[in-house]
Amino acid sequence: MLQRLIATVALLMATTAHAIEEPRHQVLQTDGAFELRQYEPTLVAHVEVDGDASAARSAGFRLLAGYIFGGNQGQRKIEMTAPVTQAAAPAGEKIAMTAPVTQSAASGGRWRVSFMMPRSFTLDTLPVPNDARVRFELLAPEKRAVVRFDGFSTESNLGRHRALLEAWVQKQGLKPVGDYVSAFYNDPFTLPWNRRNEWWVPVE
Repeated sequence: MLQRLIATVALLMATTAHAIEEPRHQVLQTDGAFELRQYEPTLVAHVEVDGDASAARSAGFRLLAGYIFGGNQGQRKIEMTAPVTQAAAPAGEKIAMTAPVTQSAASGGRWRVSFMMPRSFTLDTLPVPNDARVRFELLAPEKRAVVRFDGFSTESNLGRHRALLEAWVQKQGLKPVGDYVSAFYNDPFTLPWNRRNEWWVPVE
């Protein structure tokens, strides 16, 4: 079932890549792979899942993909957007997770996985999810420092580029005001050198 769902998403993204909606933003500064961006308000759907980063990302993706492919009241289909984002879940916000998690809590954590909702929707017009774990949030406008990179989303690749972004933020004299967020723009079958991954962090 999960493989069929991923294949459907991959086909959708591959055949409509030119039309996939992304969060609106303005690039304020570019420095090689680094950018400073100003983002507009963004409506997102998110779930919180436990486990190591990779397992949590897969579980969160499955839940959110189920919602946009008709797992909602009215069985409405919602267009796929990019990217899928992942960050540590805010402390104190617990949502029961019933799907199996293969990693122990000691080697993992709690993660928030998010899909941006198309701009044609508002909090009032989004269909109600069948799964109560799917929640919605309107993100306020914010300035983000960003690093863009390719390759698979391995722990080493992600860790290396997060460290590069942290160093760049410090070098630029920027002050982080939120959590680091990883963002993934491609379907699971995209070759590593064609992938677009990013780290974001909101800054003052």
